[in-house]
Amino acid sequence: MAELKRINVGVIGTGWVGGIRANACAHNAIVDELHIAEIDPKRQAEIAAETNPTSITDDWRILIANEAIDVIVIAMTPETKRYPMVMAALEAGKNVFVEKPIAPTIEEAEAAYDLADAKALKISIGYSRRFDPRYVYVKKALNEGTIGDPVTCLVSRHSTRELGEKITGRSKMSPTSIGGVHDLDFVLWCLQPRKPIRVYSQTAGKLFSQTSDTPDHQWVMVTMDDGTTITVGVGWIMPIGYPNYVQAWIEVIGTDGALTIDDTHKEIQFNTAEHGIRYPLSSMPGEPVDHVFAGSMYDETSHFIEAVAYDKPAMVTRDEAILVMDVYNAADLSAERGEPVTLPRNDPTAG
Repeated sequence: MAELKRINVGVIGTGWVGGIRANACAHNAIVDELHIAEIDPKRQAEIAAETNPTSITDDWRILIANEAIDVIVIAMTPETKRYPMVMAALEAGKNVFVEKPIAPTIEEAEAAYDLADAKALKISIGYSRRFDPRYVYVKKALNEGTIGDPVTCLVSRHSTRELGEKITGRSKMSPTSIGGVHDLDFVLWCLQPRKPIRVYSQTAGKLFSQTSDTPDHQWVMVTMDDGTTITVGVGWIMPIGYPNYVQAWIEVIGTDGALTIDDTHKEIQFNTAEHGIRYPLSSMPGEPVDHVFAGSMYDETSHFIEAVAYDKPAMVTRDEAILVMDVYNAADLSAERGEPVTLPRNDPTAG
């Protein structure tokens, strides 16, 4: 194993997800100094109390200019404003972990990876499903052939409208590009080396579409080059009642078997006279619960920190990241056109 060195981390944006990342860094013995950029004074005070950072500021540029910082974690919103921070951090010689999307376009994402390669830096995207043992088991089963040749994969994910209101209020990104991207990455990762060749998508909108350009739900159907089919659906209009509640149902059917994951987070119920039944550990990111974490973001954050400290590869590769972008861009184009979209780079028979 390569020699270990402690590293210094800067986190830009410590809201819901960024706060989990900051807490994960504060818990990690490899992290020496933790520096935070957060524009909300109230949130500054909260995250300072939680993580005891070395420094905290409302200007992300101060973190970029700090020569002592080795890794920049970018989690601020809106999502569409992250790309300049990615490029600034890379230019300054920082390794970068960024919540999706890495960039608004594939061309800009390629430019970020080119810059990282030129400077021998690591860059990765937050696709936390890869660090959930239940999901990883699907990949293991497929790799070992225990369910035979995959035939079809389904992921159906729904969240409450509280989350939908947060998202539709800050971005015009589609349900797939902001939520379903996690599931697309997961399934494409599991099905490697198969490649997607055709994408068909539809959106539905009866609630948020009244006040915004964002659909309530989106379904995406993907055909792989060996005939395997993928269906991913994501929406955010479930009734209020579960704080940040997200439920998912996953089915992977093969020629010799099947796998089902009940990811509905209903194993712990909390019932009060004031609020009724709630599911306190039901959010997908996985907030801290005292000294442990409820989800896989802690492990994912630690993985990238260790990749930098031990000079090991990051989990999400350049080709994987670009492929996911290719698919969700095709899904949005398909929904707009009302017809399937071919991915010619993966389909040599496409005219």
